[in-house]
Amino acid sequence: MRLRVVYTGGTVGMIETPRGLAPGADLRGWLAEVLAGTDLADGTGVTSLDPLVDSSNTTPLFWQRIVDVVHDAREEGERPDGFVVLHGTDTMAYTSAALSYALTELGLPVVLTGSQRPLGAPGSDAAPNVIGALRAASAGRFSSVAVFFAHTLLDGPRVTKISSWDLRAFDSPNVPALAHEGSPWQWTGRPAGGEGWTNPRPYRRCDVAVVSVAPGITAERLAAMLTPLPEAVVIRAFGIGNIPSEEPGVLEVLRSTVRAGVPVLIASQCYQSDVAPGRYAAGYELAAAGAVGVRDMTLEAAYAKVCFLLSQGLGGPDVAAWIGRNIAGELTG
Repeated sequence: MRLRVVYTGGTVGMIETPRGLAPGADLRGWLAEVLAGTDLADGTGVTSLDPLVDSSNTTPLFWQRIVDVVHDAREEGERPDGFVVLHGTDTMAYTSAALSYALTELGLPVVLTGSQRPLGAPGSDAAPNVIGALRAASAGRFSSVAVFFAHTLLDGPRVTKISSWDLRAFDSPNVPALAHEGSPWQWTGRPAGGEGWTNPRPYRRCDVAVVSVAPGITAERLAAMLTPLPEAVVIRAFGIGNIPSEEPGVLEVLRSTVRAGVPVLIASQCYQSDVAPGRYAAGYELAAAGAVGVRDMTLEAAYAKVCFLLSQGLGGPDVAAWIGRNIAGELTG
């Protein structure tokens, strides 16, 4: 079993500096020590991005760098049987969703992991997370993108970060976990998958506005947030897709945005959600104007999907139409 570790940065390999934690640990040497004497030692190689990145600074271009590393490893003759991506926790859920859309044709497991504490810190979760991710990637049980954290394997496009301090930092609120690490591992589900995408174009920088509504938000403030018009808008609404519909002018701002050809997508501020904007009167007019609910996608999956679709050259109506179509298992059903 040949596995390729792609080290991108993040807390897992950070060290203390005068300006706080920053990437800089000897990840390659540490990993060799951790795997010494195991069946994973000889078949595991490491590729490090240069420069390493704090995940707060990721962009769609960063997602593409990982996609390129994966494809290059396959095309240069190494032909790994799976990949483990070491990544910072802040935006890991965005990257796992983005890789899910871009790698539907890969046919190999790609497991993201990281840690809440650096590898050299007392009580660090780095070693168990990395070893668990390698075990998951070598299990032969799936061939898609997943996240391994705190002894749990989660479906890549369904993940969200739930804690900045708990060692159980991630969950998939709308679907069960794929597996729980143990002796033996308990495999409880399989990735749902979707239509896939043939020969995807590379990710590019996209101007996607994410706006959270709040009680008392005014039309003037909303309009200012959407000026100049972005390529797409994701509204983090209340509940299953409700907005302050009686606030003067708010609906008209969003109607005019849709009329301008900008896709307006409705997500939820809830941890668990299944967005249906027309269910309540407070969301009906927005749905009638052409805004589209993201159903039970996480915010991270919805944002990455919009960036993926825009990167494929799709325009407003086509982006909106594809939101309800399953590319990589990001939607239920």
